[in-house]
Amino acid sequence: MIDLKNKVAIITGARRGMGRTHALIMAQAGARVAISDISLEECENVVSEIEAQAGEAMAFKCDVTNAEEINEMVKRVVGEWGKIDILVNNAGVFSLKPFVEMTEKDWDFVLDINLKGYFLMAKSVVPHMIKNNSGSIINISSIASGQVGIGFAAATHYVASKGGISGWTEALAVELAPHNIRVNAISPGLIDTPMIDVIKENKEAEKAVLDKIPMKRAGKPEEISYMVAFLASDMASYMTGSNVVIDGGMLAG
Repeated sequence: MIDLKNKVAIITGARRGMGRTHALIMAQAGARVAISDISLEECENVVSEIEAQAGEAMAFKCDVTNAEEINEMVKRVVGEWGKIDILVNNAGVFSLKPFVEMTEKDWDFVLDINLKGYFLMAKSVVPHMIKNNSGSIINISSIASGQVGIGFAAATHYVASKGGISGWTEALAVELAPHNIRVNAISPGLIDTPMIDVIKENKEAEKAVLDKIPMKRAGKPEEISYMVAFLASDMASYMTGSNVVIDGGMLAG
């Protein structure tokens, strides 16, 4: 039912994990998709998957902390496809480090990718959306973002970045609404991607997390991607400033 025909999307962090499934599902819905990540070869692999399903995609090596690389990618997408309708800010990193051992470098690495990268991507894309008086920005946040009743030890840098995304989404939604640009966030819980390998390597830690989830399992990447596609579509035309939680009932539990 989700129709993204004639839509152009940029997805960051799309070489694997949730970003890859976002790209595959949005392409299946008809969107032309720019696959962006730090490895061009892995992005090209995703493009090949999309093209094998008769979809249309392009691959870009792009570091979301590098404004020049971002601007060049956006320029090429607009030059090739004429516009940008959808931005999925998905690129992110996760690590566990006790606060007393955390260095400034550790902090900056996570905040630069997880939060500043979203800002830089939007700064480059939004002028094109304003020009077209239309757009949808989907920011991937997390339930590990503060003010949810659950603390996440050894992840203060990650939680700070995701809390920033959630607040920034609301503020940006208000600011861009007059331009018919919608800005929404999705806050996943535990999703089975390479990002949680650090948790899965410790069976006690993995069990402790699963015990907090009423559905007793990690989510599948596509269970987030379907919501991404919905928010990108005209079916969500009255949604902006929202933060959709998809966590198997973890916060409810």
